[in-house]
Amino acid sequence: MSQTRPDAPSRVDQILDLLLDALLERQRARGERLLQPPEAPAESTATEPFIVEPPLPEPEPEPVVVEETEVAEEDESQQLQDLPPSPLLVPPGQMGRTLFRLAVGLLLFVVLVNVPITRHGVSLARVMPDSAALVIRNGLLLKSESSDEIYVLQDDRLRWISSLEAFERLGYRWQDVHVVEESFLDRFERGRPVHVLLKCKGSPHIYRIEREQKRWIKDIPTFEAEGHVWEDVRFVSCQYLRNLPDGPPIPEDAGPPPQP
Repeated sequence: MSQTRPDAPSRVDQILDLLLDALLERQRARGERLLQPPEAPAESTATEPFIVEPPLPEPEPEPVVVEETEVAEEDESQQLQDLPPSPLLVPPGQMGRTLFRLAVGLLLFVVLVNVPITRHGVSLARVMPDSAALVIRNGLLLKSESSDEIYVLQDDRLRWISSLEAFERLGYRWQDVHVVEESFLDRFERGRPVHVLLKCKGSPHIYRIEREQKRWIKDIPTFEAEGHVWEDVRFVSCQYLRNLPDGPPIPEDAGPPPQP
């Protein structure tokens, strides 16, 4: 059922206008008859009596018939306009706008969940994992809620990654770190830490990077006793090594560490 414009006359108004026009037309016709002069009576003979004919009754205007269906449609339309808008119905013009707002809200939620919020760039999605849903596999990166130490799981053992230098040079990514409860880490044995060894070509000394400090390894027997292999050694510039702060030597009683 099409809706009428607010300024268009309704069906009831049209019917009242028709009735008013008919009444005005009837009054105008009656007034014209009253203004006309009366006709002179025809001359009659003495034998013919004078007969005055009564005026003919005026025809009644035909009543305007209003169909019940039209009146019912007008009443139904008026009732629908009087009803308060339903909060469950969304007009077609606002449906697209509502879907757009939902899509934007979902996009913002996904972005906020994946934005890094910790010092090392771990996102909210990694901070709140379900430990039971983690797949136990080699190479899984784990971190407790109360510590900055990061572990890599290898052969069912947790190996501490001793420095950011080792973390980055071994190709690990911060978005792969899962933050879990301390009790989850306690389920695994501790393995040998993961270290990175640095050396420059202009110096014979080898340093182990641990907690962002360089620790001088005294000699080759100490190097082998610590379980290091030559594949762990990375070459950097001597100036880069000099800029790193000194940590305790290996072993700790080896004396003052030399500079590269």
